[in-house]
Amino acid sequence: MVAASLLAVGLGFALADEGSGLRAWIHLREELAEAGERRARLEREIERLRAERDALDRDPFALERAIREDLDLAQPGETVVRFPAPAPVEGGLNGRLEARPPAGPGRARGPSGR
Repeated sequence: MVAASLLAVGLGFALADEGSGLRAWIHLREELAEAGERRARLEREIERLRAERDALDRDPFALERAIREDLDLAQPGETVVRFPAPAPVEGGLNGRLEARPPAGPGRARGPSGR
């Protein structure tokens, strides 16, 4: 019982002491966890970019789409038409905002269909 009390008091002093190695160890463990999460995100991004690269190498249509979309280029004589992104609307799934496509021919314009 006395040994457990002494251990608890010693641990308390170690946590309270700014210069103790215990605080530095805890801080380094937190940094290590954050670095691991960042590494996992970067590995997923690398995999996504590799898949995109492979698609661009394999598929000429994917390459043309990327050129058109990413570089905003068009073939000579083409007319580029841009539409604004749909505005988010209330009442989506679970009350979240979701994008609704703009009303067009043959599409209902509102809840009543007008």
